[in-house]
Amino acid sequence: MIEMNNKHKIIMGLIIIGVCFIAGFFFALMYQPAEKTMQIYRHAMQDFANKDYQNSYYLFSRISFLSKLKPFAIYHQSQCARELGDKKSEMKQYQLLFNNYTKNRLSLRAKYLAAQMLINDEPQQAKKYFEQIIKSYPDTDYAIASEYYLGLLMLNKYKNNPELIFPVSTKDDIEMAFRHYLTKAPQGRLALNAVKNWLSIDKEIAKDDYLLMANSYYLFGDYEHARELLSKTELRESWVLDIKNSYALKNYPRVRYLAQYGLQNYAQYSEENDIHDAVDIYLSLSNSKKDDIDNLFKISQAKGKDYIWSLKCQTAPAAYQAGCYKQLYLNYPNGAYAADAMANIFFDRIKAHDYENAEKIGKDYLNKFKDSFSSPMVMFWLGKIAERNNNYNEYMEYYKSTIANYPDNYYAYRAYLAMKHIKTSILNAYIKEQPVVYPYKNISKNDVIFKLAELEDYDMLLEITDDEFVKSWIYYRKGDYSHSMLIARDAMEKITPKPERSDLRWRLVYPIDYYAEIKKYADAVGNNSTLMLALIREESYFNPEAQSAVGARGLMQLMPSTAKEISAHYGYGMTSPDDLYKPELNIKIGNSYYAQLRSMLNNLDISSVAAYNGGIGSIGRWQKNLSYSDTDEFVEQIPYSETKNYVKKVFRSYWNYLRIYIDE
Repeated sequence: MIEMNNKHKIIMGLIIIGVCFIAGFFFALMYQPAEKTMQIYRHAMQDFANKDYQNSYYLFSRISFLSKLKPFAIYHQSQCARELGDKKSEMKQYQLLFNNYTKNRLSLRAKYLAAQMLINDEPQQAKKYFEQIIKSYPDTDYAIASEYYLGLLMLNKYKNNPELIFPVSTKDDIEMAFRHYLTKAPQGRLALNAVKNWLSIDKEIAKDDYLLMANSYYLFGDYEHARELLSKTELRESWVLDIKNSYALKNYPRVRYLAQYGLQNYAQYSEENDIHDAVDIYLSLSNSKKDDIDNLFKISQAKGKDYIWSLKCQTAPAAYQAGCYKQLYLNYPNGAYAADAMANIFFDRIKAHDYENAEKIGKDYLNKFKDSFSSPMVMFWLGKIAERNNNYNEYMEYYKSTIANYPDNYYAYRAYLAMKHIKTSILNAYIKEQPVVYPYKNISKNDVIFKLAELEDYDMLLEITDDEFVKSWIYYRKGDYSHSMLIARDAMEKITPKPERSDLRWRLVYPIDYYAEIKKYADAVGNNSTLMLALIREESYFNPEAQSAVGARGLMQLMPSTAKEISAHYGYGMTSPDDLYKPELNIKIGNSYYAQLRSMLNNLDISSVAAYNGGIGSIGRWQKNLSYSDTDEFVEQIPYSETKNYVKKVFRSYWNYLRIYIDE
């Protein structure tokens, strides 16, 4: 018995040794040094770019299954197979991906593409995949598109088999699938297909559904088809879309008629934003904006009237604006424009030097409208009132609160200057260049994100992330600085409270692009290089090919006529308006132009920035006609809202560049 037990142990030991040997053998076969993996992957991508899909497929297959890059390699193999027309291999790679890497984001895309491939040959399997996508990933674009394809599969069944009876219940299901898609993705890639397939069903269509279809046609610029479908809708529901479509067709009489009739009769059935759109389009055709606003104000219903009222106040003579805003606030104390109305009433008291009542209104404002758009302005000006009253503790508290609660705001900068008793608008400080890096600190360099970035496989990176700052970083790596900055800017606007200034995400919101050229030419003419960086950020978002509706071009948005004069005067060699798309030349000419404005405006940068947007003639008139005691009062009273907001945006950017890139 003992001998048998020993024999059994020996056999089991030999089996274990054998299993370990085999496992080690296969591990040795599958193991691949990281450096070797990166080399193979990089060569595979190069072959794909060179359209050598056969060799690219082979190289991607050599990526070890032990590597984090394997699922991405498998997906690339499917792309190679598609280019080669090898549907069998393409499907094999998709199935390998979504069956074995279920947690990888590419798994979802692989299943979606596999389902698309099966629509004609294996509709039942395609249906199964689409339904799995909708169930497991309901909030994704793939799920929305899958709803369309489920409708298409049901429709194809009867289109391809005309002898089958087409049940009304199935038509209802098809209609529901297309309706869901158009509701969720009216401008989606499949929207027009959904409309055409829906219209092909022999079934009465509801007026609301015609409106859905018309909206998609409008969004795709097919205004004639949109007009045709709008004629089948209920005007009560469609009047705003009809206005937009009629405007696109240049049928301006219909725009005017619908805007007036709709505001008078149908506003209560419409969304606030739609009413605003109708009003804005109507006023864009106006020869006398004030008269037309007054007319709309008289005929409009309660819903949306506060928006027209706010426009009425903006166009009212200066002496009547405060009274207008007071009436707006009293009639709509909880409306969308109540906070703005109260802020205007507050500043009117400051202009009138009625600081006692201004202080009461300001404090009441902060109690009622915490963190509204005008809160930083009100908080800052309460600080100025307290400073005027020599109440040191109070004004320091207001200034500190402005900076703490709204650190990236224009008024945070003005509060900082006031706290430090700095009278100029420009600080004697220089930023330290810092590179744009991955926006989060706690990530390993061995993470797959860094590996894909090092390989410049940016499409894969975009596919696997939902984080807007990571997307911004990817676009930055691709050299698309403008797109990168806009994504990061919009993402940061949603964050409350704002992160610390050392947070790496700020560098994506305020990148230092073209700074070597900016500093070179700013220093040459005595401009502040950081201010010029901020100005370029606001003018073009660092897009060297930017062009405005009026023809301003390049990074500093220069008008060709102005640039030509500057170039000729200084001998910069501009020969064509298209030369303004050259970053360095644009920066050189733009700095000389700004320096020229500054020299004509006593070296005052606030005035010069305003002149860069509104024209130097306007600045002269404002300085002469406005009543102000300091820079802050001047800025608040700039008559052109575009120029006033431009000044605030440029100096907001200037402030943020200082706080992000200066160590203190």
